[in-house]
Amino acid sequence: MKILALVLFIFLTACSYLTPSTPSSPDVAKASDTPTVPADIYIIQPGDILHVDVWKEKDLQQELMVQPDGVINLPLAGNIDASGKTIEQLQKEIATKLAKFVPDPVVTLSVKQSLGNKIYIVGKVLKPGDYVAYRNTDIMQALSMAGGLTPYAAENKIKILRRVNGKLIAIPFKYSRVEKGEDLEQNILLQGGDVVIVP
Repeated sequence: MKILALVLFIFLTACSYLTPSTPSSPDVAKASDTPTVPADIYIIQPGDILHVDVWKEKDLQQELMVQPDGVINLPLAGNIDASGKTIEQLQKEIATKLAKFVPDPVVTLSVKQSLGNKIYIVGKVLKPGDYVAYRNTDIMQALSMAGGLTPYAAENKIKILRRVNGKLIAIPFKYSRVEKGEDLEQNILLQGGDVVIVP
């Protein structure tokens, strides 16, 4: 019996080493929080002008502006929430809605003018101005687009102005901390309409 118990103990111990364990590293946990939409995929925003074409349906060829509430209105399909979706996602949703009226609709969707994804960078950067963010752009990327900071910029007093539910808020950003690889959570993704102020 003792030999059997010893063999059983050795077998169970070996199994515990072979069983894959769930990583407990904080870095691995954070990796699961990455966005499902790749960074190089364009996200539709209010203000964008979309061109919609349905094959063999000339009456459904439309140019539509995404309204401030994120909605577009297409004949037969009605009101559709477009904001925050990719071109492919919206294209499929339009086709699904039109399928009730058009047999096997083939929908082509493109962005004619990407006015909704503009961000504004002002102050002590080399190239201040407005920029279209064709991808999910964080603060460091935006500052790079603007040519970087000038020698006289107050790099730790940068603010991002953002309108949330009609209220303007200021988000602080300390450039030198992020540049050193610290406080990386500050380096947030910008949204259409954001203003980056570099004093």
